[in-house]
Amino acid sequence: MRARIDEIVFDCHDPARLVRFWAALLGGEPVDRSAEWSYIDPPGSVRIAFQRVPEGKVAKNRIHLDLDAGDVDGAAERAVALGAVRLGPLTTDDHGRFQVLTDPEGNEFCFVAPGGE
Repeated sequence: MRARIDEIVFDCHDPARLVRFWAALLGGEPVDRSAEWSYIDPPGSVRIAFQRVPEGKVAKNRIHLDLDAGDVDGAAERAVALGAVRLGPLTTDDHGRFQVLTDPEGNEFCFVAPGGE
């Protein structure tokens, strides 16, 4: 039997704040199950959950989300207005475009557009 991804969980300090940031980007209604655990069910995607942990983020993520938002520039501007931070410049190559950002707690993610947008 093959397993399937049920949800993607981010460790964080403030689940309620982070779930609202991601809900603004991905859609779905934020749910605060408790002060320790929040989640969203973005349309057409797996659940994204946020669990409170005591330690802070100290290094680059070993995994991150690549989000296809169509307009990389516009999506990045909107994310920054919501509290994201750009990491480096917009990158364009033969395979497309991408912008690396961090969410309000420093978790890396990218907006991507295949084929040069």
